[in-house]
Amino acid sequence: MESLRVLRSLPPDGRLLFVTRMARMFAYGFLAVVLVLYLDHIGISAKRIGLLLTLTLVGDTVISLWLTTIADRFGRKRMLVVGAGLMLFAGLLFAVTTNFLLLLLAATIGVISPSGNEVGPFLPIEQASLTQLVSKEVRTEVFAWYNLAGSIASAVGAVFGGGLAQGLINAGWAAVDSYRVLLVVYAAVGTVLWVLFRRMTPAAEAPRNSRTPGTTAPSFFAARFGLHRSYRLVLKMSALFALDAFGGGFIPQSIMAYWFYLRFGVSPGLLGAIFFVANILAAVSALAAARVAARIGLIRTMVFTHLPSNVLLILVPLMPNLPLAIAVLLLRFSISQMDVPTRQSYTMAVVSPDELSAAAGITGVARTTGAALSPMFTGMFLANAALWNIPFFLAGGLKIIYDLSLYRSFKAVRPPEE
Repeated sequence: MESLRVLRSLPPDGRLLFVTRMARMFAYGFLAVVLVLYLDHIGISAKRIGLLLTLTLVGDTVISLWLTTIADRFGRKRMLVVGAGLMLFAGLLFAVTTNFLLLLLAATIGVISPSGNEVGPFLPIEQASLTQLVSKEVRTEVFAWYNLAGSIASAVGAVFGGGLAQGLINAGWAAVDSYRVLLVVYAAVGTVLWVLFRRMTPAAEAPRNSRTPGTTAPSFFAARFGLHRSYRLVLKMSALFALDAFGGGFIPQSIMAYWFYLRFGVSPGLLGAIFFVANILAAVSALAAARVAARIGLIRTMVFTHLPSNVLLILVPLMPNLPLAIAVLLLRFSISQMDVPTRQSYTMAVVSPDELSAAAGITGVARTTGAALSPMFTGMFLANAALWNIPFFLAGGLKIIYDLSLYRSFKAVRPPEE
């Protein structure tokens, strides 16, 4: 009940950001289930799919870095509106063409999510605004609800996407045409976001003249990336977050769905149901993270929940049949996202108010960059049936290294509320 009171006390801009988060994650969720299947059906080879997914994330990285590091100076609202326009552009171009070069253009310039997770400039800027709109005492809890809202929306999107595609196929549509319908819906969500972001008020913009006195940084970081006091801390966190994302990039949700299709012949409808349940479990775990963090701290929560989830990730392809593989996957999702709101809250807690968008953006870009490099290797593995399981092993192993390194580097760096 107390947690719900926190939500009810959100100002109008805070509620608006929850709505935009849910709309966006709904679109990401349904597209991730069918994106790789769509590319396969229009004749894109496995190697080219890997390249396309990599360039999708590379483009999102560049766009995010540019928009988030200038958002506090030129307006968070403006940058979010631009991001929504790029989401619309990507969805439409993917829907209307099968030309690989044009798809590369849409993937590189536009905003599209192959993983079902956040991409583009939205999350860092929204995090910065939410941090400013709520007190530090409830920041982690608000972030937990924010991630819960996104996970539920992604789960609903996954079952919607898989169900709609399967329903259209059962009604006599060609599979490729059913997948194309979802791309058009994705573009429509971009339009909805464009309208919603235009309703933001100045209360969500960065405060002026809030730089911490007596702190300096090299002019390159201050002028180009909006960082001063916290630049060393942010760069160190970014390196570790990039390692985590590089591991995760070997097996994003769209690739995981494709792996289940290749290994067990799972239909789009069942894929949607699997990832619906998975994302619901992830949502619940994100909400539990705030309570765990209140007891043991943000860093310990991040590491102590993430380690076992990565062991479970390694075990998924070792299961001898589909029910066991699904069971281990769902168990993994039930704890895999507890590090997300805690990581976001920790990043926002240790930087100055006028560094919020920049810090969230740079660490987010580091994650996107890490994730962008792995899918092209995954494409090579998926092209050879003997190597289908390798992405799971690489992802889990690298993430375990990240967990141990994070704990060693930041266990002594505590946020003010701790």
